[in-house]
Amino acid sequence: MGRANRDAVTCAGCLLSAAGAASALWLWGSSGRTWRHLGHGFEGEGTDYGAVLLEFPLVLTGGALLPALLWASAVRLLGRRGNRRASDPDR
Repeated sequence: MGRANRDAVTCAGCLLSAAGAASALWLWGSSGRTWRHLGHGFEGEGTDYGAVLLEFPLVLTGGALLPALLWASAVRLLGRRGNRRASDPDR
């Protein structure tokens, strides 16, 4: 794999990871459970910033890591498959 291809694959993986983190934060922020923790329940009761401080980093990290891990495993599997074909003497 050439340097330009590696750079493009790396850039695509980073973009996918950023999109995953942004979408995970959006989904988490728009859920009813999060709204209740932030005090949007009945008459503003039940504000719980401890839950938000715990969940926010986990959601951000999970949203960024899951797409990156899937992308890396797909690139690795497709790279192995491509190398096997290139070294096939019957080809």
